[in-house]
Amino acid sequence: MKPIVQISLDLTNIDEALETAALAMRAGVDWLEAGTPLILAEGLHGVRKLREAFPNVPIVADLKTMDGGYLEAEMMAKAGATHVVVMARAHAETIKCVVKAGRDFGAKVMGDNMVCPDMVEGAKWLEDLGCDYVIHHIGYDERRGIAAQGHRMPSPLDQLREVVQAVRVPVQAVGGLSLEQAIRCPEYGAPLVVLGAPLTIDADAFKTADGNLEASLRLICEKIHAYGDVPVGNGFY
Repeated sequence: MKPIVQISLDLTNIDEALETAALAMRAGVDWLEAGTPLILAEGLHGVRKLREAFPNVPIVADLKTMDGGYLEAEMMAKAGATHVVVMARAHAETIKCVVKAGRDFGAKVMGDNMVCPDMVEGAKWLEDLGCDYVIHHIGYDERRGIAAQGHRMPSPLDQLREVVQAVRVPVQAVGGLSLEQAIRCPEYGAPLVVLGAPLTIDADAFKTADGNLEASLRLICEKIHAYGDVPVGNGFY
């Protein structure tokens, strides 16, 4: 599949999110993500506003669903989300419920393997339960806490190739990637490139990063899109 660039709108008010989204669209971003902070602050209203402003753009609702899977997925799909996120650490029945709701309401399901004891097995489990995509994710608090203890900060790139080879669905790597690392994700077989903190959002204040964001995003999009078709799951997908 061709590489896809997704921007995570990890902001806490819809006006700034809409402004950042418009800038991202001008720069060549493909998908918008209603980040968890935005959903907490604005809820369904934020997703609806994004859908109204960008009627033809895929919108990921980063719910991080752990329970009540069918209802959460249904609500976000009806508000305009095309993709919803469920956690691998949720019960299998919750994941199945999200998958069913996705099929009932026309949304794709992204399964997130954050904090799985075995990240590769977690990815495979999500695929087995019907998820359309896998998010290979090292969490914000986890990364910062490990670094604060003087240890090497873990990266999703550590096991990205293993995750990609273990599943047949497209994979996205999330969690503290540098600009250079994010751009190289398609080389690992992960065509879904997400840009957020700290690349485009101030990770501590959760506000738009300083500097010429549009020019930076345009350059990033050009580099990622230049990869052309990316084999997914060893080309079996």
